[in-house]
Amino acid sequence: MTAEGGLRLRGLRKSFGAMAVLRGVDLDVAPGEVVCVIGPSGSGKSTLLRCVNHLEPLDAGFVQVDGLLVGYEPRDGRLHESSERDTARARLRMGMVFQQFNLFSHLSALRNITLGPVKVLGRDPAEVEAEARELLARVGLAGHADKLPGQLSGGQQQRVAIARALAMRPSVLLFDEPTSALDPELVGEVLAVMRDLADQGMTMVVVTHEIGFAADVADTVVFMDEGVIVESGPADRVLRHPDSARTAAFLAHVRRHPEAD
Repeated sequence: MTAEGGLRLRGLRKSFGAMAVLRGVDLDVAPGEVVCVIGPSGSGKSTLLRCVNHLEPLDAGFVQVDGLLVGYEPRDGRLHESSERDTARARLRMGMVFQQFNLFSHLSALRNITLGPVKVLGRDPAEVEAEARELLARVGLAGHADKLPGQLSGGQQQRVAIARALAMRPSVLLFDEPTSALDPELVGEVLAVMRDLADQGMTMVVVTHEIGFAADVADTVVFMDEGVIVESGPADRVLRHPDSARTAAFLAHVRRHPEAD
């Protein structure tokens, strides 16, 4: 991967008190690549995404998106915290879809999507609304523009959240267990939207416990445990013929107990 595009992580370290959650993570995500991050609970997967998006500051290392440092700038041979404005500018290149939908409950689906592009990006409201309606159609919700989140199912709310992230025109989409808060019968509709995004060449980093989805969609699968990347490589190889005994044990456990990760 060149520095001009995609996502580059080097030496990411993060601790909460005495607990080291990330212990030196390196990862490259090329433009158009889909990377699925799997691993047991507590392995650092969600913290990784929050550090990539600078929702959590790093203790060491750096993140680049499209060649831009996120949250830091080089001065005098060292990295220093960048201004809030510069951090926000870099962060705009990444869309984030959370476990919980985080929609504004008092705003319609359409208004949830248009708010950011109009208020943050300063785009023309009429143009943004037209694009938002196209995005709702893209995620299968063309008839739900005026509904409040409380009038939508969990799967529909998560699809609105995906449309909201896309409305900011990010280079990379980050997904943090996007189906974990959904009833089982609603998982498929969200995964179908994500498959469509992958087919259209969206760069994506997906923390997931859906091994079948990772097998179908991911170019690369990353297995994390205890704050480090134990193994990464082509999805078919990692999921079918892992090199690490730890990866093999985790996958065997998940396949025996698909409700747990």
